[in-house]
Amino acid sequence: MRLGLALGYWGRGPDPDHVALAREAERLGYDSVWTAEAWGSDAFTTLTWIAARTSRIRLGTAVAQMAARAPTTTAMHALTLDHLSGGRVLLGLGLSGPQVVEGWYGRPFPKSPLTATREYVEVVRQVLRREGPVEVAGRFHAHPYRGADGTGLGKALKPITHPLRAGLPVLLGAEGPRNIAQTTRLADGWLPLYWSPTRTDVYRPSLGDLREGFMIAPMARAKVCDDVAEGLLPVKAMLGFYIGGMGHAARNFHADLMARMGYEEEARQVQELFLAGRREEAVLAVPDAFADEISLVGPRERIAERLALWRAGPVTDLLVLAPDPHTLRVLAELNS
Repeated sequence: MRLGLALGYWGRGPDPDHVALAREAERLGYDSVWTAEAWGSDAFTTLTWIAARTSRIRLGTAVAQMAARAPTTTAMHALTLDHLSGGRVLLGLGLSGPQVVEGWYGRPFPKSPLTATREYVEVVRQVLRREGPVEVAGRFHAHPYRGADGTGLGKALKPITHPLRAGLPVLLGAEGPRNIAQTTRLADGWLPLYWSPTRTDVYRPSLGDLREGFMIAPMARAKVCDDVAEGLLPVKAMLGFYIGGMGHAARNFHADLMARMGYEEEARQVQELFLAGRREEAVLAVPDAFADEISLVGPRERIAERLALWRAGPVTDLLVLAPDPHTLRVLAELNS
């Protein structure tokens, strides 16, 4: 199991420690470093900044939002950074949810998310392969565009720049069972939002027989500390926000996933409290047990025991949200 460093997206402003953490992760032998985006900082600019200050560590987006860019634009970002970094890019994509797609990006959430994802990936693949002009007779991502509101003058094009790698890895963030199953057929890897090494049965029906080299790369917050309850507070804060605030009461993919993992009643309670404006109570309502099983928190010996569970399953890459160099170092030592 390889280790990756997950940096997430910015809060109020850029984190001055991110480049130093990425450089330390590279020194410690971490395989990859990952950036993200929501509705603030973007994934590719920060990753390019890190690329210029590292030399070996692979560079991933977990995730770049599909609604943020046309698929050809995403492919342009990936092939450009892949050249500049010497072939280190891992392109992680995610569809996001209706609240973000329509509320932030100002476009309709696709009525058939699986079809939209499939078409998006096909366009990206065609750009990276550069075998000919990009042509997809898609419902959501038609190339060239032939809609009734167009001019009809669109021309199928292939990229001017020759991509460094036709097989640049594409990974997908997927939560629903059908979406996960499609990901195993369509992509080079899967980026689970929550992963519990003691509940792999939740995902087993969707994963089926995985082909060799397929990446399963979940994120987990890690913190070496003496007080487990205190160490779990940032995990609970994250869960409270995602389950309560990243969605609508009637449609929240994160809350649905928590329910499938055995915490349906608790997920609905967190959601109700958050949507009622009682955010602190929502965070406290997140069960410690759930926060604990999807993270690595506590003294070194406890983390060592729990890390063994992660290593025993199908996870190929553990992307750690680690706030300090000491935690990064301990995990590198325990995983060696």
